[in-house]
Amino acid sequence: MRPQSDDIEAPPFAPKLPWINSGALRMHQQRGRPVLVEIWDFARVNSLRTLPYVKGWHERYEERGLRVVGVQCGAWPFSRDAGEVRAAVERLGVPYPVVVDENFETWDLYGNAGWPARYLWNPENRLDYFHYGEGAYAETEEAIQLLLRIEGEPTLLPVRGEDEPGALLPAQTEDQAGEYSGPYEAGGVWAVLEGRGEVRANGRAVEVSYSGCHALIEHDRHTRGELELEVGDGLVCHAVCFTPGLE
Repeated sequence: MRPQSDDIEAPPFAPKLPWINSGALRMHQQRGRPVLVEIWDFARVNSLRTLPYVKGWHERYEERGLRVVGVQCGAWPFSRDAGEVRAAVERLGVPYPVVVDENFETWDLYGNAGWPARYLWNPENRLDYFHYGEGAYAETEEAIQLLLRIEGEPTLLPVRGEDEPGALLPAQTEDQAGEYSGPYEAGGVWAVLEGRGEVRANGRAVEVSYSGCHALIEHDRHTRGELELEVGDGLVCHAVCFTPGLE
């Protein structure tokens, strides 16, 4: 989405925060190049679903001038822990700088409203494009290309069918707090789990070796189902989340 005004200046990154994959960056020092800021949480499935695109843009455009920065804003205490974030960045293969926004300071400076959130700043540190939530991947990449003065280059291919232009996606069940069992409609079921151990989803065992978001059930299309979730010893289930599926 293009901003209504072309004079919105980039907020700074809050000072004295842990950085991963780089030393501390300063936003004003990025002048002269486009900067893509992705506010995310490694423990939220919608952030994980956008990650292949953000990594792809970094890999494709870094040498052509784009700076990508991830701002990790954890929804749960464990995903605000710098050690857990560092482990997740390594596990997920995130190659660009990530700042751990431990107390939502940068989030507040941005006036951010949810996860994930994408802000593209032009070389003058003014807002060029933004998007909340999943989707708008081709539009984002086209905005990046325009700032980099790249013409005629195709955008990244959709990672999944739900990302195809014009895909029909019925509304999925809303995320549920805690250890949820019950009816749902979705393309997939995920759980935010802290600790180590085993959960069983409709009788299927899922081994959990790290704290984060774990797939429990994946359907080919949007499906009505009934979840029976059993959480074993050593684990805390913070939420059950649902992802969209094709109609």
